[in-house]
Amino acid sequence: MFVTTVLTASTETVVEGAEHAAEHGAAAGGVFPPFDPSSFASQLLWLAITFGIFYYVVSKVIIPRLSGILGTRRDRISRDLDEAQRMKEESDAALAAYEQELAEARRSAGQIAQEARDKAKAEADARRGEAEGRLNEKLAVSEKEIAAIKAKALSEVDGIATDTATEIVRQLVGGTATRADVAKAVAAAAKQ
Repeated sequence: MFVTTVLTASTETVVEGAEHAAEHGAAAGGVFPPFDPSSFASQLLWLAITFGIFYYVVSKVIIPRLSGILGTRRDRISRDLDEAQRMKEESDAALAAYEQELAEARRSAGQIAQEARDKAKAEADARRGEAEGRLNEKLAVSEKEIAAIKAKALSEVDGIATDTATEIVRQLVGGTATRADVAKAVAAAAKQ
């Protein structure tokens, strides 16, 4: 009832203000209606009504919706942060497992390489040993042949020395010396 009375009063005030403005407008050159003192009461009434409705709509509709949106957003952000943390932990665990497997693979590769080096070295040592054995056998055979040739050459040295000395005596002295005498002289010289 109060609202109806207020609305009726404000309507009458607006009508009176319009009449008043029409009367004064022609005489005063027209006043902007919000600044007309005769319409202040109705303007204040409509301001209060509009503010009340606006306050009610904001407090009952807009703020709860905004609160719901912000709450949903906060929950979503919290879930996303939790999911990101879980994924980070999983990636850290996967990286640690990868690094461990890589270290094991490197260690295994190092062992395989060391075994291959040891095997190759053993094979090379065996081949070298075989080659040295063959060379030593050839060397022994060669040394025997050289010793035989040397012995033969040394045994012939006395004969060559005797022949050479005989020829030297014949040419220098002009006489002939017996081979037996020259051989005794060469043998005596070889002993000194």
